[in-house]
Amino acid sequence: MSTPQATSPAAVSPASSHLRPFLPVLLLLFAGSGCAALIYEIVWLQLLQLAVGSSAVSLGVLLGTYMAGMCLGSLLLPRFVSTDQHPLRVYAKLELGIGIFAVAVLFLIPMLNSLYAAIARHGFEGIFLRAVVAAICLLPPTFLMGASLPAIARWVEATPQGVSWLGFLYGGNIAGAVFGCLFAGFYLLRVFDMAVATYAAAAINIVVAIFAFALAKKVPYEPVQASPQDRFAPELSGKGDVYLTIAISGMCALGAEVIWTRLLSVMIGATVYTFSIILAVFLVGLGLGSAWGSIMARSGSRTALGWCQLALAGSIAWAAYALSDSIPYWPINPLLATSPWFNFQIDIVRCLWAILPSAILWGASFPLALAAAASKGDDPGKLVGRTYAANTVGAILGSILFSIVFVPWIGSQNSQRVLIGLSVLSALLMLMRSVTTRQWIAVTAATAVAIVLIVKVDEVPWMAIGYGRRMLTVTDAGKPLFRGEGMNSSVIVSQLNSGQIYFHVSGKVEASTEPFDMRLQRMLGHLPALIHPDPKSVLIVGFGAGVTAGTFVVHPEVQRIVICEIEKIIPPATSRYFGTENHHVLTDPRTTVHYDDARHFVLTSGDKFDIITSDPIHPWVKGTATLYSKEYFQVVKEHLNPAGVVTQWVPLYESEPDTVKSELATFFDVFPNGTVWANDINGEGYDVVLLGVNSDAPIDIDQLTRRFIGPVAQSLNEVGFTNPSQLLATYAGRAQDLRPWLEGAHVNTDLDLRLQYMAGLGLNYNNAPEIKQQMANYAHFPAGLFKGSPESMQDLSAALR
Repeated sequence: MSTPQATSPAAVSPASSHLRPFLPVLLLLFAGSGCAALIYEIVWLQLLQLAVGSSAVSLGVLLGTYMAGMCLGSLLLPRFVSTDQHPLRVYAKLELGIGIFAVAVLFLIPMLNSLYAAIARHGFEGIFLRAVVAAICLLPPTFLMGASLPAIARWVEATPQGVSWLGFLYGGNIAGAVFGCLFAGFYLLRVFDMAVATYAAAAINIVVAIFAFALAKKVPYEPVQASPQDRFAPELSGKGDVYLTIAISGMCALGAEVIWTRLLSVMIGATVYTFSIILAVFLVGLGLGSAWGSIMARSGSRTALGWCQLALAGSIAWAAYALSDSIPYWPINPLLATSPWFNFQIDIVRCLWAILPSAILWGASFPLALAAAASKGDDPGKLVGRTYAANTVGAILGSILFSIVFVPWIGSQNSQRVLIGLSVLSALLMLMRSVTTRQWIAVTAATAVAIVLIVKVDEVPWMAIGYGRRMLTVTDAGKPLFRGEGMNSSVIVSQLNSGQIYFHVSGKVEASTEPFDMRLQRMLGHLPALIHPDPKSVLIVGFGAGVTAGTFVVHPEVQRIVICEIEKIIPPATSRYFGTENHHVLTDPRTTVHYDDARHFVLTSGDKFDIITSDPIHPWVKGTATLYSKEYFQVVKEHLNPAGVVTQWVPLYESEPDTVKSELATFFDVFPNGTVWANDINGEGYDVVLLGVNSDAPIDIDQLTRRFIGPVAQSLNEVGFTNPSQLLATYAGRAQDLRPWLEGAHVNTDLDLRLQYMAGLGLNYNNAPEIKQQMANYAHFPAGLFKGSPESMQDLSAALR
């Protein structure tokens, strides 16, 4: 470190004389930082969701905490770290700190999970507690992440030309983030676990720190002397409109990301790979825009920032058009190739087509804002910190407001209209004082065009929301009966021309009145209710069409029906159209509904139940793998009373053998006496019900037969089970018999959720008959599983044959 010089700000020009020769090395260092940061973000948010849940409220808390840490870091480091310290050394220390905290978080989160589960509450108190847990885990490392750019900013001069160099470094950081996003999403977490991903990112931090320390020894540094006023208070005079503009820009960027990620994931399949692709494309645009904005920023014109925001109004309107009137009608059949790698190429093109223009302009906004706010004599670290903090505060508001307030309140169509209007507002903030009278004609005309574009935003076709990636392959779509957008999901209820009613969630049919769906939903409820000797209390995970929950209405022994559903609009909507099929369970006096993430509810509930039945969405949907994990099944088992029964849905369609083996092996690891019950179509596999019992008692056929009467028998007759033997004949195997088939199968755990990555690669397969046959090869009459009179045993044996 050189000795601080009492030179005037004008005499020091580190940007041109010192930074240029080392720009390639700095770009590599910042790329490494960005790569590690995105790996951490994916791992941390996934880890914390295991404890606090994955509802919109929980995700809002997590993302808000994550970005708040970065905001605080960018603001506070320049105030507490002297300008005398070499920026590269400060940067190196920050990278080391990030790596250390990241490894600590890996061990801290599981410890906090247990404590949180013991004291968690619902309502506002619960949300506050979630925020506390997230803050303990995320604030320290994210604080250091947010401080890295302001730290290195002190190596440049606070002029438009000087801070334009920061745009290139910011772009390098984003380029690394793109690689980290794809590296984590397509390789690290698919092949390894979260611990390996964390250690890989920490190793990157260490390497970056070592090179930064080495570079600091070779590169001179002369601190820029800030003005006395800047040392003690923010120099906001004449810059408030810049900070407000970049804050609104950040709000629009994150709000748009929330909306577009939701819509695109519905259309191309909500797998972990889809989310990685969308994020990567968004980051690519930010990186390209940052480089372009860095070149434009050298003029230091506020007008450029204003026109950039006005252009964003047009690009947001373009994205809305692409998502409603273009992409849904591309003549693409995703089922033509079983390998997902072909479809990934098309998915990337669709994402680029819709969101790249806006992402480029948002990327350009940051260096343009830096240049617009820069003036000689400023501390570059504080300049960058304020600008970055303003942008991040806007991003926090955008992610929370649009996911929790605007989309559920006014829908994605009107929310995109709000985004266009906000972009026009931020543009006018910049242009009001910086354009000539003649230029106002162009501004007025552009604003008028933006108003027209707001009116022209169309609604996404209901079939795109209902059938998603299969939209163009549907031959009998029928008509929509209900359409709604909640905090967590988009919902459609439709009716085919033949009369069947379908319930769709986020691009996938989740339930219907089709015979095979009705049979599965009734099996999930009637099997445990008849097998349990005296069921009094029931927990149903996921309401759906309510058919599974409704099966318990007809069982007179059941006194308490508890339903956990993550999306508030689903139960009242589906009950209007499936009321007959679900025996009007929502209005039954025994029924209580809790709106929460299922895992979070089970984890934090102090109640125990005789029956827990779970019908989550397909495991290829991002985040659902936590409801197929060993730890989740262990928590479920802990919440069963003695002799309690649990049932779990497992699809064989849109899957492949390794995925199904992983689901069964995980369930049987917790319920070693578990059994499989098949829901076939025309004698071939379709999906199955896994059944686990919290005891070793055999299934009493005679007891089951005595209760197969009245409304229970009628409910089962409606789906093709006219006698107990037909129901029990759906038996398809048990854990001890299937053990050779499951040898070597991956056990899905909280720290190794590879199931969602395996499932995401297999959603184009139609191997259900093959998988069922593979299981059948190991199944035989289960000695000791059933008991009953000789006649009952003989009838069952005949039915199974």
